[in-house]
Amino acid sequence: MQSTIFHLDMDAFFVSVEELYDPSLKGKPVIVGGKANERGVVAAASYEARKFGVHSAMPLRTAGKLCPQAVFVDGHPQRYREKSMQVRRVLERFTPAFDMASIDEAYLDMTGTERLLGHPLRAAHKLHEAVARDTQLNCSIGIAGTRVVAKMMSDLAKRNGILYVVPGMEAQIIAPLQVRRMPGVGKVTEQKLQRLGIYTIGQLALRDDLREHLGAWGAALGGKGRGEDAGGWFDEAIGSDSAPKSISHEHTFSRDAANPDLLQSTLARLTEMTARRLRECELHARTVQLKLRYEDFTTITRAHSLPEPTQVDAVLLDAVRRLFHANWKNGRPVRLLGVHLSGFEAPVGQLELGAEKSQARWGQALQAADRMRDRFGDSAVSLGGALKSQFRERTHESPAVRRKKDQERPA
Repeated sequence: MQSTIFHLDMDAFFVSVEELYDPSLKGKPVIVGGKANERGVVAAASYEARKFGVHSAMPLRTAGKLCPQAVFVDGHPQRYREKSMQVRRVLERFTPAFDMASIDEAYLDMTGTERLLGHPLRAAHKLHEAVARDTQLNCSIGIAGTRVVAKMMSDLAKRNGILYVVPGMEAQIIAPLQVRRMPGVGKVTEQKLQRLGIYTIGQLALRDDLREHLGAWGAALGGKGRGEDAGGWFDEAIGSDSAPKSISHEHTFSRDAANPDLLQSTLARLTEMTARRLRECELHARTVQLKLRYEDFTTITRAHSLPEPTQVDAVLLDAVRRLFHANWKNGRPVRLLGVHLSGFEAPVGQLELGAEKSQARWGQALQAADRMRDRFGDSAVSLGGALKSQFRERTHESPAVRRKKDQERPA
């Protein structure tokens, strides 16, 4: 049976959510991610701001120079997660086989749904309308026989459109497109391909020596150039594994920090944020990793495996602090700190009676704290050590829902 794949991508997602809460932002150049004079990068830019060359992952200070008249917004990650969950609930009504590729995009396997939902174009219009009705946000949908082509079609359908590729025409449709349109091809890869005389996807598809020049990644690119799902998690079936592989949070200081109290409180806040996402996903982590970046951009990562998987803030923070003390060169200014959790497992067997009661009490207390944060904001309840470090959560794709995937150009 010919596969039918949808790629749904929310249009300027973070900006659009901000406009729902503040309609005065509509029609203005809006940049989400922080202030114009802060360190950090752009999380999202409105289409009006993009006209000035602003794009995702650009330093905020650069964006401020390109578009000084823009409205800079700190962003509200909790709002974005709530809207993402609304999108997810819509998708569940159309097919059980879907993957949230990130907080604002998803792949759906719609193969075999024609009897229930009609022709793919008709089904896409129903989905398009359902998302708009339930979220008050617009999306774009690409339809093709493979994920890689569906992704390109949703990009071309921006804004608020639908593009359908007739089955069997995938390779012909994408052949004239520039190689930069290919998911996984960034500026560096584009330059390498151009040095090989490859400028279009059609030229990419004709080459049989890409493995020689780019290794396994080159071979995968050749397959994608022919419209095939190849390489990375494109090799997995849609919906086969929706659980996150890791959860992390990072913080870049506005000024390099060497104060031990500030660094300790920042680690406590990052651990608190990461553990909360862990509980939202009903996961327990065994591996704790510290990321430490100095003022000269020298970066180290160190990991520790816990004896038992946990989702308790205090246990995770103890491991994070041990890693920090073992690796921070006392007095050296720090630019960035990060906490990363992985090695997700179910809780191990039967605990001793005392430990079991303690774990239960911790679980109840932390769930109550999470409910208060949901209601009154993240600063309502904090670990004692985190009280001095109430910075905003980074406004990027939620690590709790982001899938491992190829690096893609900003949509």
